[in-house]
Amino acid sequence: MTATADPLDALPDAVAAAAFRRLVRHLRHRHDAENIELMGLAGFCRNCLADWIREGGYEGDKAAARELIHGMPMEEWKAQFQGQATPEQIARMEQSLARNPGT
Repeated sequence: MTATADPLDALPDAVAAAAFRRLVRHLRHRHDAENIELMGLAGFCRNCLADWIREGGYEGDKAAARELIHGMPMEEWKAQFQGQATPEQIARMEQSLARNPGT
């Protein structure tokens, strides 16, 4: 293994897929962890996961990918669980996103 190799790449796909599914199901259960808060803390949210599965080869469109991750249509999820973002939350999100690779 070279110094630049990431051991994560050696993880069997079935193991990685199981962990991903567990993460998504966890987020489906934890509606109190709003996307804006996830973005402010970690620089990603449920919508990012939807984008990433599309980048990984998922053939559905953006709406289908978001429904897959949220467990329901995006508009329904937003109506039930998404609050109005505060200026402080938006500022934390912007600071957090600036720390992401490739930004």
